Amino acid sequence: MQNRVVVTGLGVISPVGNNVADFWHSLKNGISGIDKLVTFDVSKFDSRIAGEIKNFDSTAFGMSSKDTKRMEKFVQYAVASSKQAVDDSGLDLKKEDSTRIGVVIGSGIGSLHIVEQEYKQYLEKGPSRISPFLIPMLIVNEAAGQVAIWFGLKGPNSCVATACASGSHAIGDAFKILERGDADIMVCGGTESSITHLGVGGFCALKALSIRNDNPKAASRPFDLERDGFVMSEGAGMVVLETLEHAKKRSARIYGEICGYGMTCDAYHITAPDPEGDGAARAMLMALIDAGIKPEQVDYINAHGTSTKLNDKLETMAIKKALGSHASKVMISSTKSVTGHLLGAAGGVEFIACCLALKDNVIPPTINYEHKDPECDLDYVPNIARKKEVNVCLSNSLGFGGHNATLAVRKFKG
Repeated sequence: MQNRVVVTGLGVISPVGNNVADFWHSLKNGISGIDKLVTFDVSKFDSRIAGEIKNFDSTAFGMSSKDTKRMEKFVQYAVASSKQAVDDSGLDLKKEDSTRIGVVIGSGIGSLHIVEQEYKQYLEKGPSRISPFLIPMLIVNEAAGQVAIWFGLKGPNSCVATACASGSHAIGDAFKILERGDADIMVCGGTESSITHLGVGGFCALKALSIRNDNPKAASRPFDLERDGFVMSEGAGMVVLETLEHAKKRSARIYGEICGYGMTCDAYHITAPDPEGDGAARAMLMALIDAGIKPEQVDYINAHGTSTKLNDKLETMAIKKALGSHASKVMISSTKSVTGHLLGAAGGVEFIACCLALKDNVIPPTINYEHKDPECDLDYVPNIARKKEVNVCLSNSLGFGGHNATLAVRKFKG
Protein backbone atom coordinates (compact mmCIF):
# COMPACT_ATOMS: atom_id res chain seq x y z
CA MET A 1 0.00 0.00 0.00
CA GLN A 2 1.29 3.45 -0.91
CA ASN A 3 1.90 6.02 1.82
CA ARG A 4 -0.12 9.20 1.92
CA VAL A 5 2.11 12.29 1.98
CA VAL A 6 1.49 15.64 3.66
CA VAL A 7 3.11 19.08 3.77
CA THR A 8 4.22 20.12 7.25
CA GLY A 9 6.77 22.91 6.77
CA LEU A 10 7.32 25.89 4.45
CA GLY A 11 10.29 28.18 3.83
CA VAL A 12 10.82 31.04 1.36
CA ILE A 13 13.50 33.45 0.22
CA SER A 14 11.96 35.68 -2.44
CA PRO A 15 11.91 39.16 -4.00
CA VAL A 16 8.82 39.89 -1.88
CA GLY A 17 10.07 38.59 1.46
CA ASN A 18 12.62 36.35 3.11
CA ASN A 19 10.02 34.47 5.12
CA VAL A 20 6.64 32.89 4.44
CA ALA A 21 4.57 35.57 6.17
CA ASP A 22 5.99 38.45 4.12
CA PHE A 23 5.86 36.41 0.92
CA TRP A 24 2.17 35.52 1.42
CA HIS A 25 1.24 39.08 2.43
CA SER A 26 2.75 40.40 -0.81
CA LEU A 27 1.05 37.75 -2.95
CA LYS A 28 -2.38 38.35 -1.43
CA ASN A 29 -2.07 42.12 -1.68
CA GLY A 30 -0.45 42.25 -5.11
CA ILE A 31 2.71 43.98 -3.90
CA SER A 32 5.29 43.59 -6.65
CA GLY A 33 8.91 42.69 -5.92
CA ILE A 34 10.16 43.88 -9.30
CA ASP A 35 12.40 46.93 -9.50
CA LYS A 36 15.37 48.39 -11.33
CA LEU A 37 18.31 45.99 -11.25
CA VAL A 38 21.02 47.40 -8.97
CA THR A 39 23.51 44.56 -8.38
CA PHE A 40 25.62 45.54 -11.39
CA ASP A 41 25.63 48.07 -14.22
CA VAL A 42 22.88 47.14 -16.69
CA SER A 43 22.92 50.33 -18.77
CA LYS A 44 23.89 48.38 -21.91
CA PHE A 45 21.29 45.62 -21.43
CA ASP A 46 17.88 45.57 -23.14
CA SER A 47 16.20 44.51 -19.89
CA ARG A 48 17.27 46.48 -16.82
CA ILE A 49 14.78 45.22 -14.23
CA ALA A 50 14.63 42.14 -11.99
CA GLY A 51 13.24 40.57 -8.84
CA GLU A 52 16.37 40.77 -6.72
CA ILE A 53 16.58 39.44 -3.16
CA LYS A 54 16.64 42.29 -0.66
CA ASN A 55 18.11 42.44 2.85
CA PHE A 56 19.21 38.82 2.91
CA ASP A 57 21.47 38.07 5.87
CA SER A 58 22.87 34.55 5.83
CA THR A 59 24.01 34.83 9.44
CA ALA A 60 20.38 35.16 10.53
CA PHE A 61 19.99 31.53 9.44
CA GLY A 62 23.07 30.30 11.29
CA MET A 63 25.64 30.57 8.49
CA SER A 64 29.01 32.00 9.50
CA SER A 65 30.97 34.42 7.32
CA LYS A 66 33.29 31.50 6.48
CA ASP A 67 30.30 29.37 5.40
CA THR A 68 28.97 32.21 3.27
CA LYS A 69 32.28 32.69 1.45
CA ARG A 70 32.21 29.04 0.40
CA MET A 71 28.57 28.94 -0.73
CA GLU A 72 27.13 30.62 -3.79
CA LYS A 73 23.90 32.51 -3.20
CA PHE A 74 21.69 29.73 -4.55
CA VAL A 75 23.11 27.40 -1.89
CA GLN A 76 22.71 30.02 0.85
CA TYR A 77 19.09 30.54 -0.20
CA ALA A 78 18.50 26.77 -0.13
CA VAL A 79 19.96 26.42 3.37
CA ALA A 80 18.03 29.45 4.66
CA SER A 81 14.65 28.38 3.26
CA SER A 82 15.22 24.78 4.37
CA LYS A 83 15.92 25.97 7.91
CA GLN A 84 12.67 27.95 7.83
CA ALA A 85 10.78 24.90 6.59
CA VAL A 86 12.29 22.54 9.18
CA ASP A 87 11.63 25.05 11.98
CA ASP A 88 8.08 25.58 10.71
CA SER A 89 7.44 21.84 10.68
CA GLY A 90 8.23 21.55 14.39
CA LEU A 91 10.56 18.61 13.74
CA ASP A 92 13.21 17.83 16.34
CA LEU A 93 15.82 16.29 14.07
CA LYS A 94 17.81 14.97 17.04
CA LYS A 95 14.91 12.62 17.78
CA GLU A 96 14.59 11.38 14.20
CA ASP A 97 16.37 8.63 12.28
CA SER A 98 18.61 10.69 9.97
CA THR A 99 18.83 7.82 7.48
CA ARG A 100 15.07 8.17 6.91
CA ILE A 101 15.22 11.89 6.05
CA GLY A 102 16.17 12.92 2.53
CA VAL A 103 16.67 15.98 0.35
CA VAL A 104 15.76 16.73 -3.27
CA ILE A 105 16.48 20.26 -4.50
CA GLY A 106 16.14 21.56 -8.04
CA SER A 107 17.86 24.45 -9.79
CA GLY A 108 17.80 25.46 -13.43
CA ILE A 109 21.19 27.17 -13.48
CA GLY A 110 22.34 27.52 -9.89
CA SER A 111 24.69 30.46 -10.18
CA LEU A 112 26.81 32.00 -12.88
CA HIS A 113 28.51 34.48 -10.57
CA ILE A 114 31.38 32.22 -9.52
CA VAL A 115 32.00 31.24 -13.17
CA GLU A 116 32.23 34.89 -14.20
CA GLN A 117 34.43 35.75 -11.21
CA GLU A 118 36.91 32.91 -11.64
CA TYR A 119 37.13 33.20 -15.42
CA LYS A 120 38.12 36.85 -14.92
CA GLN A 121 40.71 35.67 -12.39
CA TYR A 122 42.03 33.15 -14.90
CA LEU A 123 42.34 35.72 -17.68
CA GLU A 124 44.09 38.25 -15.46
CA LYS A 125 46.32 35.99 -13.32
CA GLY A 126 46.41 32.55 -14.91
CA PRO A 127 45.15 29.07 -13.97
CA SER A 128 47.14 28.85 -10.74
CA ARG A 129 44.94 31.57 -9.24
CA ILE A 130 41.62 29.80 -9.85
CA SER A 131 39.86 29.19 -6.54
CA PRO A 132 39.86 25.59 -5.26
CA PHE A 133 36.23 26.24 -4.37
CA LEU A 134 35.21 26.96 -7.98
CA ILE A 135 33.86 23.49 -8.74
CA PRO A 136 32.17 22.85 -5.35
CA MET A 137 30.55 26.28 -5.58
CA LEU A 138 29.24 26.05 -9.14
CA ILE A 139 27.83 22.52 -9.39
CA VAL A 140 24.07 22.55 -9.02
CA ASN A 141 23.84 19.53 -6.70
CA GLU A 142 25.68 21.42 -3.95
CA ALA A 143 22.37 22.88 -2.75
CA ALA A 144 21.04 19.42 -1.90
CA GLY A 145 24.43 18.37 -0.58
CA GLN A 146 24.86 21.37 1.69
CA VAL A 147 21.33 21.15 3.08
CA ALA A 148 21.96 17.49 3.93
CA ILE A 149 25.28 18.36 5.59
CA TRP A 150 23.74 21.30 7.44
CA PHE A 151 21.01 19.19 9.03
CA GLY A 152 22.76 15.81 9.04
CA LEU A 153 20.22 14.19 6.70
CA LYS A 154 21.46 10.84 5.43
CA GLY A 155 18.46 9.56 3.49
CA PRO A 156 17.78 9.75 -0.27
CA ASN A 157 19.49 12.78 -1.78
CA SER A 158 19.21 14.10 -5.30
CA CYS A 159 19.29 17.16 -7.51
CA VAL A 160 16.95 18.05 -10.38
CA ALA A 161 17.92 20.34 -13.25
CA THR A 162 14.98 20.73 -15.62
CA ALA A 163 15.11 24.49 -16.19
CA CYS A 164 11.97 26.24 -14.92
CA ALA A 165 10.36 22.94 -13.93
CA SER A 166 13.20 22.01 -11.53
CA GLY A 167 11.52 22.98 -8.25
CA SER A 168 8.29 21.18 -9.11
CA HIS A 169 10.11 18.06 -10.26
CA ALA A 170 12.10 18.07 -7.01
CA ILE A 171 8.92 18.17 -4.93
CA GLY A 172 7.25 15.55 -7.12
CA ASP A 173 10.25 13.22 -6.92
CA ALA A 174 10.41 13.64 -3.13
CA PHE A 175 6.68 12.88 -2.92
CA LYS A 176 7.21 9.60 -4.77
CA ILE A 177 10.16 8.65 -2.54
CA LEU A 178 7.88 9.01 0.48
CA GLU A 179 4.92 7.37 -1.20
CA ARG A 180 6.87 4.19 -1.87
CA GLY A 181 8.37 4.12 1.63
CA ASP A 182 12.04 4.93 0.97
CA ALA A 183 12.01 7.72 3.57
CA ASP A 184 9.76 9.20 6.26
CA ILE A 185 10.60 12.89 5.73
CA MET A 186 11.88 14.87 2.74
CA VAL A 187 13.14 18.45 2.47
CA CYS A 188 12.56 19.56 -1.10
CA GLY A 189 12.03 22.47 -3.48
CA GLY A 190 13.97 24.78 -5.77
CA THR A 191 16.63 27.48 -5.58
CA GLU A 192 18.25 29.94 -7.99
CA SER A 193 20.64 32.91 -8.08
CA SER A 194 21.44 33.71 -11.71
CA ILE A 195 20.91 37.46 -11.89
CA THR A 196 24.40 38.08 -13.25
CA HIS A 197 25.92 39.64 -16.37
CA LEU A 198 25.74 36.35 -18.28
CA GLY A 199 22.37 35.32 -16.88
CA VAL A 200 20.59 38.53 -17.77
CA GLY A 201 22.57 38.91 -21.00
CA GLY A 202 21.72 35.40 -22.09
CA PHE A 203 17.98 35.82 -21.59
CA CYS A 204 18.16 39.23 -23.28
CA ALA A 205 19.79 37.55 -26.27
CA LEU A 206 16.83 35.13 -26.38
CA LYS A 207 14.47 38.16 -26.41
CA ALA A 208 12.68 36.48 -23.50
CA LEU A 209 12.73 39.33 -20.97
CA SER A 210 10.39 42.27 -20.54
CA ILE A 211 11.88 45.61 -21.56
CA ARG A 212 9.29 47.65 -19.70
CA ASN A 213 12.20 49.30 -17.91
CA ASP A 214 10.41 52.57 -17.17
CA ASN A 215 7.72 50.82 -15.10
CA PRO A 216 9.26 47.75 -13.40
CA LYS A 217 6.34 46.90 -11.13
CA ALA A 218 4.00 46.66 -14.12
CA ALA A 219 6.42 44.65 -16.26
CA SER A 220 5.36 41.14 -15.28
CA ARG A 221 1.81 40.86 -16.66
CA PRO A 222 0.86 37.24 -17.33
CA PHE A 223 -2.07 36.65 -19.70
CA ASP A 224 -2.35 40.40 -20.43
CA LEU A 225 -2.55 41.31 -24.12
CA GLU A 226 0.41 43.71 -23.81
CA ARG A 227 2.81 41.31 -22.08
CA ASP A 228 6.30 41.51 -23.54
CA GLY A 229 8.36 38.91 -21.69
CA PHE A 230 9.20 37.61 -18.24
CA VAL A 231 11.11 39.34 -15.47
CA MET A 232 14.12 37.47 -14.12
CA SER A 233 14.09 36.80 -10.37
CA GLU A 234 15.84 34.65 -7.80
CA GLY A 235 15.33 32.99 -4.43
CA ALA A 236 14.24 29.64 -3.03
CA GLY A 237 11.14 27.77 -1.90
CA MET A 238 11.47 24.66 0.28
CA VAL A 239 8.90 22.40 1.88
CA VAL A 240 8.98 19.58 4.39
CA LEU A 241 7.00 16.55 3.22
CA GLU A 242 6.24 13.62 5.50
CA THR A 243 4.37 10.40 5.30
CA LEU A 244 0.99 10.88 6.94
CA GLU A 245 1.80 8.12 9.40
CA HIS A 246 4.94 9.92 10.56
CA ALA A 247 3.23 13.31 10.75
CA LYS A 248 0.35 11.87 12.80
CA LYS A 249 2.70 10.18 15.26
CA ARG A 250 4.15 13.55 16.23
CA SER A 251 0.83 15.46 15.95
CA ALA A 252 2.24 17.73 13.25
CA ARG A 253 0.33 20.66 11.79
CA ILE A 254 -0.59 19.83 8.17
CA TYR A 255 -0.87 22.42 5.40
CA GLY A 256 -2.22 20.00 2.85
CA GLU A 257 -1.86 16.58 1.28
CA ILE A 258 0.26 16.28 -1.84
CA CYS A 259 -1.59 13.68 -3.84
CA GLY A 260 -0.64 13.86 -7.52
CA TYR A 261 2.37 14.36 -9.77
CA GLY A 262 2.56 14.50 -13.55
CA MET A 263 5.69 14.90 -15.66
CA THR A 264 5.91 14.95 -19.45
CA CYS A 265 8.01 16.28 -22.29
CA ASP A 266 6.95 18.29 -25.34
CA ALA A 267 9.78 16.82 -27.46
CA TYR A 268 9.31 19.82 -29.70
CA HIS A 269 11.85 22.65 -29.28
CA ILE A 270 14.66 23.70 -26.91
CA THR A 271 12.91 26.90 -25.81
CA ALA A 272 9.44 27.14 -27.40
CA PRO A 273 6.46 25.21 -25.98
CA ASP A 274 4.47 22.70 -27.99
CA PRO A 275 2.14 24.80 -30.19
CA GLU A 276 -0.79 22.54 -29.24
CA GLY A 277 -0.12 22.67 -25.49
CA ASP A 278 -0.12 18.87 -25.50
CA GLY A 279 2.73 18.21 -23.05
CA ALA A 280 1.43 20.61 -20.41
CA ALA A 281 -2.10 19.20 -20.75
CA ARG A 282 -0.84 15.64 -20.30
CA ALA A 283 1.13 16.63 -17.19
CA MET A 284 -2.05 18.05 -15.62
CA LEU A 285 -4.05 14.96 -16.53
CA MET A 286 -1.34 12.66 -15.15
CA ALA A 287 -1.37 14.56 -11.84
CA LEU A 288 -5.16 14.31 -11.65
CA ILE A 289 -5.15 10.59 -12.41
CA ASP A 290 -2.36 10.01 -9.90
CA ALA A 291 -4.40 11.88 -7.27
CA GLY A 292 -7.71 10.24 -8.16
CA ILE A 293 -9.19 13.70 -8.68
CA LYS A 294 -11.70 14.62 -11.38
CA PRO A 295 -11.12 17.80 -13.42
CA GLU A 296 -14.28 19.39 -12.01
CA GLN A 297 -12.87 19.07 -8.47
CA VAL A 298 -9.99 21.48 -9.16
CA ASP A 299 -10.58 24.86 -7.52
CA TYR A 300 -7.33 26.68 -8.28
CA ILE A 301 -4.39 26.45 -10.67
CA ASN A 302 -1.19 28.30 -9.94
CA ALA A 303 -0.16 28.72 -13.56
CA HIS A 304 3.36 28.76 -14.92
CA GLY A 305 2.18 32.08 -16.40
CA THR A 306 5.50 33.62 -17.39
CA SER A 307 4.19 36.77 -19.14
CA THR A 308 5.62 35.69 -22.48
CA LYS A 309 3.47 35.66 -25.62
CA LEU A 310 3.76 31.94 -26.30
CA ASN A 311 3.66 30.48 -22.78
CA ASP A 312 0.48 32.19 -21.62
CA LYS A 313 -1.42 31.44 -24.80
CA LEU A 314 -0.38 27.78 -24.88
CA GLU A 315 -0.82 27.19 -21.16
CA THR A 316 -4.37 28.50 -21.52
CA MET A 317 -4.89 26.01 -24.36
CA ALA A 318 -3.42 23.22 -22.23
CA ILE A 319 -5.73 23.98 -19.29
CA LYS A 320 -8.72 23.78 -21.65
CA LYS A 321 -7.51 20.42 -22.97
CA ALA A 322 -6.91 19.00 -19.51
CA LEU A 323 -10.03 20.28 -17.72
CA GLY A 324 -12.51 20.43 -20.59
CA SER A 325 -15.64 22.44 -19.78
CA HIS A 326 -14.43 23.02 -16.22
CA ALA A 327 -11.58 25.21 -17.52
CA SER A 328 -13.91 28.21 -17.68
CA LYS A 329 -14.91 27.71 -14.04
CA VAL A 330 -11.52 27.12 -12.40
CA MET A 331 -9.65 30.03 -10.78
CA ILE A 332 -6.17 30.57 -12.23
CA SER A 333 -3.45 32.99 -11.26
CA SER A 334 0.20 33.58 -11.96
CA THR A 335 2.06 34.70 -8.87
CA LYS A 336 4.97 35.53 -11.18
CA SER A 337 3.11 38.79 -11.73
CA VAL A 338 4.24 39.66 -8.19
CA THR A 339 7.52 37.76 -7.79
CA GLY A 340 8.84 37.66 -11.33
CA HIS A 341 10.20 34.35 -12.62
CA LEU A 342 12.43 32.52 -10.14
CA LEU A 343 13.45 30.01 -12.85
CA GLY A 344 14.33 26.69 -11.14
CA ALA A 345 13.01 28.00 -7.82
CA ALA A 346 9.62 28.97 -9.26
CA GLY A 347 7.99 25.58 -8.69
CA GLY A 348 8.99 25.63 -5.02
CA VAL A 349 7.58 29.05 -4.17
CA GLU A 350 4.46 28.47 -6.27
CA PHE A 351 3.70 25.14 -4.59
CA ILE A 352 3.97 27.01 -1.28
CA ALA A 353 1.46 29.56 -2.61
CA CYS A 354 -0.94 26.67 -3.27
CA CYS A 355 -0.49 25.31 0.26
CA LEU A 356 -1.25 28.75 1.70
CA ALA A 357 -4.29 29.13 -0.57
CA LEU A 358 -5.62 25.86 0.87
CA LYS A 359 -4.90 26.99 4.43
CA ASP A 360 -6.44 30.47 4.17
CA ASN A 361 -9.05 29.91 1.42
CA VAL A 362 -7.59 32.84 -0.51
CA ILE A 363 -6.61 32.91 -4.18
CA PRO A 364 -3.71 35.30 -4.83
CA PRO A 365 -4.33 37.55 -7.85
CA THR A 366 -2.65 37.97 -11.22
CA ILE A 367 -1.64 41.62 -10.99
CA ASN A 368 -1.06 44.02 -13.91
CA TYR A 369 -3.94 42.40 -15.79
CA GLU A 370 -5.36 45.33 -17.76
CA HIS A 371 -5.98 44.28 -21.36
CA LYS A 372 -7.87 41.10 -22.27
CA ASP A 373 -6.19 38.81 -24.75
CA PRO A 374 -8.77 36.90 -26.84
CA GLU A 375 -6.41 33.90 -26.83
CA CYS A 376 -6.22 33.97 -23.01
CA ASP A 377 -9.87 33.90 -22.04
CA LEU A 378 -10.06 32.11 -18.69
CA ASP A 379 -10.51 33.40 -15.12
CA TYR A 380 -7.06 34.67 -14.11
CA VAL A 381 -8.26 36.27 -10.83
CA PRO A 382 -7.29 39.73 -12.07
CA ASN A 383 -5.62 42.23 -9.73
CA ILE A 384 -7.52 41.47 -6.50
CA ALA A 385 -7.25 38.39 -4.30
CA ARG A 386 -10.38 36.28 -4.04
CA LYS A 387 -11.71 34.76 -0.81
CA LYS A 388 -13.19 31.38 -1.67
CA GLU A 389 -13.19 27.82 -0.37
CA VAL A 390 -10.19 25.98 -1.83
CA ASN A 391 -9.98 22.20 -1.61
CA VAL A 392 -7.83 21.18 -4.59
CA CYS A 393 -4.94 23.03 -6.26
CA LEU A 394 -2.70 22.30 -9.21
CA SER A 395 0.70 23.94 -9.65
CA ASN A 396 2.16 24.02 -13.18
CA SER A 397 5.80 24.41 -14.17
CA LEU A 398 6.96 24.33 -17.79
CA GLY A 399 10.67 24.47 -18.61
CA PHE A 400 13.01 25.02 -21.54
CA GLY A 401 13.71 21.69 -23.21
CA GLY A 402 10.01 20.88 -23.10
CA HIS A 403 9.99 19.71 -19.46
CA ASN A 404 6.53 19.87 -17.88
CA ALA A 405 5.54 19.21 -14.26
CA THR A 406 2.22 19.45 -12.43
CA LEU A 407 1.72 18.95 -8.69
CA ALA A 408 -1.69 18.32 -7.11
CA VAL A 409 -2.29 19.24 -3.48
CA ARG A 410 -5.56 19.07 -1.56
CA LYS A 411 -6.92 20.09 1.79
CA PHE A 412 -6.09 17.41 4.35
CA LYS A 413 -9.14 15.55 5.58
CA GLY A 414 -8.23 12.80 8.05
